[in-house]
Amino acid sequence: MVNAMKSKNKKRFKTIVPQPLRTINPDVAGIDIGSEEIYVAIPADRAIESVRVFATFTADLHTLRDWLLEHRIKSVAMESTGVYWIPLYDVLEKAGITVCLVNARYVKNVPGRKTDVLDCQWLQQLHSYGLLKSSFRPSEEIRQLRAIARQQDMLKRYRAAHIQHMEKALHEMNIQIDNVLNDITGVTGLAILRAIVAGEHDPRLLAQHRDPRCRSTQEVIEKSLEGTYLDEHLFELQQALELYDFYSEKIANCESRLHSLYKNTTSSPDYPDSPLPPKKVQKQTETWNELYRMCGVDLTRIDGLNVSSVQTIITEVGTDMSKWPTFKHFASWLALCPNNKITGGRVVATTKKKTTNRATTALRLAARSLHFSKSALGAFYRHTVARCGPKIAIKATAHKIARILYIMLKNHLDFQAVDESQYEQQNKERSLRNLYSKAAKLGYKLVPKETLIPIPV
Repeated sequence: MVNAMKSKNKKRFKTIVPQPLRTINPDVAGIDIGSEEIYVAIPADRAIESVRVFATFTADLHTLRDWLLEHRIKSVAMESTGVYWIPLYDVLEKAGITVCLVNARYVKNVPGRKTDVLDCQWLQQLHSYGLLKSSFRPSEEIRQLRAIARQQDMLKRYRAAHIQHMEKALHEMNIQIDNVLNDITGVTGLAILRAIVAGEHDPRLLAQHRDPRCRSTQEVIEKSLEGTYLDEHLFELQQALELYDFYSEKIANCESRLHSLYKNTTSSPDYPDSPLPPKKVQKQTETWNELYRMCGVDLTRIDGLNVSSVQTIITEVGTDMSKWPTFKHFASWLALCPNNKITGGRVVATTKKKTTNRATTALRLAARSLHFSKSALGAFYRHTVARCGPKIAIKATAHKIARILYIMLKNHLDFQAVDESQYEQQNKERSLRNLYSKAAKLGYKLVPKETLIPIPV
């Protein structure tokens, strides 16, 4: 009986007879890119010299392209090494050659000797067998938006450093204005800083620059502006303020450049003629209109997302979700799913996939902002925090937001908001179903408390 049970529970696997690798793509080449030299390998039967080396100058890139076309190469595989691959990618793409851009992590050779010649031959061999999968690269119009958006984000990071320099100079003079104002680069803060740099050091006169909307009173601001206005620290403050203004001007130039590029992008077929922007995007209505025109749906209605985060996501991934067959592929590309290592049928390790994807960062920040939200996503985040901790909760909520965004863009569906009470009711019903199922498996039956008959004492 025991042997029969063991044979019954034994796993059965379909036996697959391994087949030798066959050449699927004969007209392919492999390219190993460096900062000074490019090694190219083509099939050995196409030329006597099947591996050639080219320089990285533009004229040499054109020579490389002509050499590939001469030997009837239709597709090439190359690693995404730094930014060195971008000029060659553009030259080959314009020539009609399909470029398979692969992640270097997935094409590692067996341990042993490693040379540039062996690397390009290895890429050519793998590509001819059809074993390589091209990395995602958005369309030309999205790449233009992405370049300017990344430039703008870089300038914002540089400008933030000079805000810290201004705070440092103020603290050295014991001016505590940053303790009474939430942001020294706001209307009140900048007015006071410009007056200080212009030579006004009377706290009473400086406090008169307070904006009526400021929460701190004029008396508190006046008290925080009492300090030692030393020349060396004023010089530091002046230079930091000038650099802040310089970067603000460049950021504004990037913003205007983005708006001009938005006008040349393709509109979504489901875009309504006269959309009505929600109240929370009043300060960025122009950008919201352009994003709405591209997507055909309002992604800012998703809890946690605003115009800035939606712009970051769209400039990174675009609006065409057909690049990913399902939302699971999309979440995997964003590194928002578990990276489990399984052996012996058990999960032996769960590691975090490292990524610098700006879209992933925007989604994680959106998830973190839902801590006090009264929406269903906010309730989901708080439940996950209580059960698994904040790190897993941020990742799980970001995964859920990415899933909603994928479905909205792919199917052109509007977001239907669910409040916290509805989520709590659904969660309660799910818990009850689990309890009934578990009790039935143990041979028990759950009975509601109201139906119990009190036992007489």
